Amino acid sequence: MTKRAECLTPTILLITAALIALACPMLLAQTTPALAAPSSPTPIPTTNATPAPSFDVATIKPHPGMVPRMALKYQPDGFTGTESLAMLVEYAYGVRADDQVSGVPDWAKEAWFDIQVKLSAADFAEMLKMSQAEINDRYQLMMQALLAERFKLKVHSETKQVKVYELVVAKGSSQLKDSATDPNPPLGKGEDGKPSFGIRWLKDTTIVQSLSMANLARFLSRPVFGVGRPVLDKTGLTSTYDYTLNWSIYSASAAASNSPTDDTTSIFTALGEIGLKLQPSTGPIDILVIDHVEHPTEN
Repeated sequence: MTKRAECLTPTILLITAALIALACPMLLAQTTPALAAPSSPTPIPTTNATPAPSFDVATIKPHPGMVPRMALKYQPDGFTGTESLAMLVEYAYGVRADDQVSGVPDWAKEAWFDIQVKLSAADFAEMLKMSQAEINDRYQLMMQALLAERFKLKVHSETKQVKVYELVVAKGSSQLKDSATDPNPPLGKGEDGKPSFGIRWLKDTTIVQSLSMANLARFLSRPVFGVGRPVLDKTGLTSTYDYTLNWSIYSASAAASNSPTDDTTSIFTALGEIGLKLQPSTGPIDILVIDHVEHPTEN
């Protein structure tokens, strides 16, 4: 963890974690709190009866030149970076897989935009009192409002039966340690003496602490994991757990670029080593349908 992260209060780290949930998983290179996720699909919210909260400052401009490798840089009170509209839509509506969005025009996938947003002092102070789930919900509503204002985005949701993977407990011994009873949490404890929530990506391994199976399923659904389908939690495990995966985003990136090392382990194999399994199935997934979208208005 960086020195800057070490000096942040736990609640500020929750806000940072909400930003990470909206950011590309490639940014999860340091220990960060994990966000709550449902164990089964929930309807994608496409309307809001009350006025949507908004960012105090928000600028969006077409990105000149090549796209940088690192997309978003986050701070406790906002973030800045470069993303495509397709990615921003996924973040705003909590979409877990690329094929969970339909009606995306080609330009929304290919054009990249520089984006900078910042919370007002009042919103930041209010979010300091919120839970992880509430912070994440607030950021998603803010992103939805921003996309509706600048991109004139209009969407609706449909439920479809699609191919999925069910995350289940495999036969044999388990390497999962219940966080509540683990005497030596791999990422240490917070100021309150309790194990902190976190994921640390190393070169060839991933250290996980105090993560629920529902959250693991959510992460596995992201494209960077290379699973190829949404993942549903069917483990029946309700606690949070500590474990080490013999797999890393960095080794997966090497494999995706056709330059894997000889000892590259697939995520399927790595999960099997800790007593979990991805089982092919079909299940109900909410699909976000884009009805209308335009190039962004000027700031």
